[in-house]
Amino acid sequence: MNNYIKGLTMDNCSMMPKYRQLMKAIVNGIDGGKIVSGDQLPSIHDLCATLELSKNTVEKAYNHLKKLRVITSAHGKGFFITRQQSGEQLKVLLLFNQLSAHKKMIYESFTAALGERAVVDFVIYNNDVNLFNRLLLEKQEQYEKIVVIPHFSEKAGCPSEPLNAIPKQKLVLIDKLVEGVRGDFSAVYEDFEADIYTALEMLANRLADYSHLILVIPEHIYFSSEITVGVKRFCRQYDFKVDIFHEVKDCALQSGQAYIFLLEEHLVQFIEKIMETKFKVGEDIGLISYNETPLKRVILDGITTISTDFELMGKLAAECLFDVESRKVAVPFDIKLRKSL
Repeated sequence: MNNYIKGLTMDNCSMMPKYRQLMKAIVNGIDGGKIVSGDQLPSIHDLCATLELSKNTVEKAYNHLKKLRVITSAHGKGFFITRQQSGEQLKVLLLFNQLSAHKKMIYESFTAALGERAVVDFVIYNNDVNLFNRLLLEKQEQYEKIVVIPHFSEKAGCPSEPLNAIPKQKLVLIDKLVEGVRGDFSAVYEDFEADIYTALEMLANRLADYSHLILVIPEHIYFSSEITVGVKRFCRQYDFKVDIFHEVKDCALQSGQAYIFLLEEHLVQFIEKIMETKFKVGEDIGLISYNETPLKRVILDGITTISTDFELMGKLAAECLFDVESRKVAVPFDIKLRKSL
């Protein structure tokens, strides 16, 4: 039996389950060079006796490590290490629906957090369901991890079956949970309805200067319908009138109204309309924009934003690639209150 394995101990006072302690110890042994690819691990029976663990605990640890491709088993021969040290680069397929300012933040944070630990192939599928399906079908066998931002138009929806076809230990979803995806996969996501509702609630005192909320949400570019649900719920709760538009041209510019824009293009179009009037932003009308970008700090002396921490989202998604267990994390949102409200 490997001397490193012989020297392992389990912490009976730890909140971490013993099967996870064992998994972590084996992964740490690989990272420290104390166990190398090709080394044989003890049988379940021998490890139970050495570490005074139950058969169920060791089986559970070994099964999880097999799913993560850290170890493999050969019938009649036992269990063997298949992964090298963490220095061995992980092959990752990263699928984005499109590239925007905030998705660029996710990408840069994700790749920076990975450093030299992974080789990332980055593909944009342009919200195209057929291209998305074909990429997953053709490429999933070539990669150890598949990381996806699953965004499509509300009409197209997100196809769950191609995602269900991916082994769940490979799959990491970013930005959105997809209804119908089953199994124990990882995700780092936004809670769209709760975030927008809570943000507006926190801005309620400033919004009290306005009687009417206008949400401009594009029809053919993906944004979750949960955002609309959250806005309507806030307006019912706080007695605001509310209107929903898909295009700026359909949205009248009137005093006493606060406008929420999800798309930067729409925000720019509306600012151009404002510049043709005598309305003062932050007094006659209010402006809120979705997703923080550097430009919004300076336009009109600052645009109030509601935004997820996209840098944290990318960092957490990178960490998920090396976790011994899957996890689902709702990323916190932030409000930048500026003169536009």
